[in-house]
Amino acid sequence: MKILAIDTALPATSACVLDDGAELPESLETIAMERGHAEALLPLIDRVMARVDGGFAALDRVAVTVGPGSFTGLRVGIAAARAIGIACGVPVVGVSTLAALAAPLILDQHQGTVGAAIDARHGNVFFAAFSADGRAFLPPRIMTVREAVRSLGTGPVRLTGSGSPLLAVEAWPLGLAVEIVGEAIAPDIAFVARLGLLADPSVAPPRPLYLKAPDAKPQDAKSIALAAP
Repeated sequence: MKILAIDTALPATSACVLDDGAELPESLETIAMERGHAEALLPLIDRVMARVDGGFAALDRVAVTVGPGSFTGLRVGIAAARAIGIACGVPVVGVSTLAALAAPLILDQHQGTVGAAIDARHGNVFFAAFSADGRAFLPPRIMTVREAVRSLGTGPVRLTGSGSPLLAVEAWPLGLAVEIVGEAIAPDIAFVARLGLLADPSVAPPRPLYLKAPDAKPQDAKSIALAAP
């Protein structure tokens, strides 16, 4: 099975094509960026697919990160994945951004808990925690830093993601055995592909997982009336 994986959830635009059973992707490209995912994604996918034997016709599945992440980034990636799936007649699966961040640590097969945290600002993190066998005992959610640390037990805990330093600073004074293993700004796209190959399309739809309301809110009628001359 050959899968195209797409990620635009965080400060990067990435895509790769991976064959089931292959150690490395057949084609891969990642561009770090805070903004501009919409303009960068389709040309990047075209470049990735140009290096794949058989092109789009060779695809059997598409995977895309569904969040948590930026509202704009998630919409861009999911829309592209759905469009490619329809055009190629192949299933599209959604992959948790936090699971993709945690996957390299889980595969290390160390004892203890793996936590993946994305800085959600204002003292909050998007957070998920996994046992050593990869089971998510704390599914993705938004929490205060303190709540996330309290959910980890006594450790040992290995952390990754942009929010991991926030958790570590809270955990260390409490004597918790917490180690920062990675502060990745975005998932390794190859692990998005691997998780996409394992996903069941019937239970992993390409549907956005926002976890919080957008920061920008439309004005209500009263505010608009007061602003009128």
